[in-house]
Amino acid sequence: MLNLENKVVVITGGSRGIGRACVKFFAQAGCDIAFTYNKSKYEADRLIEELHNTNRKIKAYQCSLDNDKEAEKQIINIVKDVIKEFGKIDILVNNAGIWEYGEADKMSLENWNRTMTVNVTGTMLFTREVIPFMKNQGGGKIIIITSTAGQRGEAFHSHYAASKGALISYVKSLSTELAPFKILVNSVAPGWVDTEMCDPVFNDPDYKEQVRQSIPLKKIATPEDIAGPVLFLASDLANHITGEILNVNGGSVLCG
Repeated sequence: MLNLENKVVVITGGSRGIGRACVKFFAQAGCDIAFTYNKSKYEADRLIEELHNTNRKIKAYQCSLDNDKEAEKQIINIVKDVIKEFGKIDILVNNAGIWEYGEADKMSLENWNRTMTVNVTGTMLFTREVIPFMKNQGGGKIIIITSTAGQRGEAFHSHYAASKGALISYVKSLSTELAPFKILVNSVAPGWVDTEMCDPVFNDPDYKEQVRQSIPLKKIATPEDIAGPVLFLASDLANHITGEILNVNGGSVLCG
């Protein structure tokens, strides 16, 4: 029932963490995949090699989201190339993002703008470019990775929380606007996830254990724990779900 054969997915930030797990899950489900990476071509190539036995068509695209003007050019070209190479785009997973420390009274404009540009503008640009193709083909699925921080806030990461809150509102807005075109828009909102993005704080084993103990399930999510719900929302099992914020946090934040 989670068979995605003959489907094409675009996954942003697909070479590491949650994105990497998504690439693996979608390949195993029979999907052809185009994914983006920021800097490490080695990691992207290694992932493609790792999945060669799936016999899926997989292609990686370098894309930096730090500069909105340059990102716009890159994204327009990437989406055009995906259509040329794969013929269509059935699913878009907006995963690329950053999480940086920032005290509210010491926040630099550069820090604020970088977070907003990567997390919000990058997502908007990929979504904007994919929507016309989904409209023309009669539908599609868009899944945006947000965060529990976007619902409850996050001290010392107010710029990150604000960016994810913006994306949650973006999901809800798009879900209604695009419903007549059979384009379903949903979000997966993780809590703590054990990825490289969290290494700056998880390198402290005492703090990591403190986080684990604070989660009712007594487990910090793995990237695969997040990729599974993403795959579900992309499947036919979720054909009557749109505008949903699916929290995946082990029960640590009870919000919907």
